[in-house]
Amino acid sequence: MLTTLRRIVLAFNQETELVNALQHLVVQVKDAMTTECCSVHLADHESEHFLLIASDGLAKESLGRVTVGFKEGLVGLVGQREEPLNIANAHQHPRFKHSPEVKEDEFHAFLGTPIIHQRKVLGIISVQQKKARQFNENEEAFLVTLAAQLATAIANAESRDAINHPNDLLHKTHIQGIPGSMGLAHGQFFVSYPSAQLADINLTKDSDSTLQSELLANAVSKSIADFVRMSNQMQGAISDEALDIFEMYRQMLDNKSLQDEIGQKINDGWNAQSALKLVVDDYAMQFDALDDPYMRERATDVRDLGNKVLSYLQESSYENQHYPDDMILIAHEVTATMLAEFQSKGLKAIVSLTGSTNSHAVILARALGIPTIMGIGNVPLSSFLNKEALIDGYSGEIFISPDAAKIQEFQHLIAEENELYELVSEVVDLPAVTLDGKSIQLLINAGLGSEFDSGMKHGAFGIGLYRTEIPFMDRNCFPSELEQISWYRKVLSSFPKQPVIMRTLDVGGDKALPYFPITEDNPFLGWRGIRITLDHPEIFLLQVRAMLKANIGYGNLEIMLPMISGVVEVDDALRLINQAYFEVRSESNVPVSRPKVGIMIEVPSVLFQLSELAKKVDFFSVGSNDLTQYLLAVDRNNARVADIYDSYHPGVLRALNHIAEQSQKDLIELSLCGELASEPAGALLLLAMGYDKLSMNSHSIAKIKWVLRHINYRQAKIILAHCLELSTGKEVRNYLNEQLEMLGLGGFVRAGK
Repeated sequence: MLTTLRRIVLAFNQETELVNALQHLVVQVKDAMTTECCSVHLADHESEHFLLIASDGLAKESLGRVTVGFKEGLVGLVGQREEPLNIANAHQHPRFKHSPEVKEDEFHAFLGTPIIHQRKVLGIISVQQKKARQFNENEEAFLVTLAAQLATAIANAESRDAINHPNDLLHKTHIQGIPGSMGLAHGQFFVSYPSAQLADINLTKDSDSTLQSELLANAVSKSIADFVRMSNQMQGAISDEALDIFEMYRQMLDNKSLQDEIGQKINDGWNAQSALKLVVDDYAMQFDALDDPYMRERATDVRDLGNKVLSYLQESSYENQHYPDDMILIAHEVTATMLAEFQSKGLKAIVSLTGSTNSHAVILARALGIPTIMGIGNVPLSSFLNKEALIDGYSGEIFISPDAAKIQEFQHLIAEENELYELVSEVVDLPAVTLDGKSIQLLINAGLGSEFDSGMKHGAFGIGLYRTEIPFMDRNCFPSELEQISWYRKVLSSFPKQPVIMRTLDVGGDKALPYFPITEDNPFLGWRGIRITLDHPEIFLLQVRAMLKANIGYGNLEIMLPMISGVVEVDDALRLINQAYFEVRSESNVPVSRPKVGIMIEVPSVLFQLSELAKKVDFFSVGSNDLTQYLLAVDRNNARVADIYDSYHPGVLRALNHIAEQSQKDLIELSLCGELASEPAGALLLLAMGYDKLSMNSHSIAKIKWVLRHINYRQAKIILAHCLELSTGKEVRNYLNEQLEMLGLGGFVRAGK
């Protein structure tokens, strides 16, 4: 069964058009299950019906024409129940819908199962037979397994067709992603490819077969030369048996049959990259379908070989690549490094096929005010080449190749957004105080770049979080004490009369040092933050000494400890800080001030030890990003569970409120440094809870000031009380958005003024 399933799915993925892929699929499934009819209905959620798109057994003239309502017939029942339906005689079922145009009167046995992707029913696959009987358990298991494997492939194919054929059978006009950073943009896609992957190629025609043949010959020649060079370099370092892989690759590329097959595809009108993909995928599919495990592994070799040749084909294609003036950067996964690379090249917006809204790339995008959309699915990147698009970072919508009316509508919204932010800029240097006199301090999160830019203050009261690990990452060894002193003095001098909170080295999880690798099965629950530095006191002491020495003459340093899970870690850290303090004081000829020391509240266990911890430290600072992650048991960088990660989850809000109430009882200073603070709705709730300080990216300071200066503290308390009684994050968000609209602040949570 597994071999048959693998063969069917591989064949589906190789097809270029969704309709053709589904038609070939139903033929294969009908043969594999030895039944008399197999059909696929695809869901059209806008029209609320299923469209018969492919069938081997039903009338051909009904394909693409016959629809079944979501609440009609057996197909609709499968979709409603979201589970398989196995009926011996469909005609006797109360939900049976007679459709004479499909000519299914002679079929009695019916087995249907939903095709579901990310909780959404994409369609129904069904088989039918003339003889009235129930399909057996193995047959049902086969169809259910096939549907599960097809779900992602169909979702990706639909997205691809929506881009390349906007007026296709499902009439899709846009792609829906996950909003990452608010804002609007109109521009042209620029594709940033990962290392060459045939899977990312969107099949494309090219009439100049001579040029494409030359490109292929050049790529093959360079690849063969590489394999010869690699083999020579490794001679003597590895066994002759291991070297055989390079010789095998070389022989495969030299194989006239393989080159002729690719050449034939070029002659058929495909460009060189598409021709290579078609032939390599075909060979790989044949290997994948074999029962022998050793032979199946050869599929990987064939794909590696194809990717090698593809890398040279792409190199030729992008030698003279042009950066559009209004660039929308799109990549399989946009990273912070990419952002830094393209920021100065006309970057207007970002789209990432994968990733989550709380990745470091998105956090940096928010800091730069760049509209960002994440998690649109595994669509071939080449589908976006040179295409114009509209990006709505508020809703997560992408409009591909928009018409003139849509562009005009967007330009109007962009103009309104610009007007709003011109108004916002007027309050940059004013205090953050509500209409009825309640004040709160707004600080910036700094250190996302290796260099600190003191010109990015934007009216902040100080630095609420300086990420000391960032400069550690941009090196090939641990920095010396003198280097760290130089870094920290620059940061402290940027706010000489205001607080600068420096977090001690916080690596591990998704933040790695190239010279200090950490390999763990579950890094977010592993060796990270204070756990590492307490295990390596030599690193911790050197860093704290550097901070204390840099602080001489300023006196505005505050030290924050990350990833604290209990009292023992605080005691151990304070002992080392005291040791560093006495060492620096004994070495110095001038007074050395002892800084305030606080902890980050991000591990849920400390919520139940707040009073004990308040007696040991000077302040609390909630790291809302990680606290949310740990409260909800969700990896915030995992796109599959991105929709579960929700800062407005009632459990998260009640935890934040509990922290605020307990901190007020213990008379300890409380701040929050997370993405929640930079959102208008989030800032409103945190103000009402009683947080003393909010720390955020510098780009959000003026926006949050404007919001706070246009609300009433007493009204914010009423809004908070209602939110704490709601049951879901969606209810909270909807209510908050309604309230912001009523307060005239809707332009901060949706497109337009």
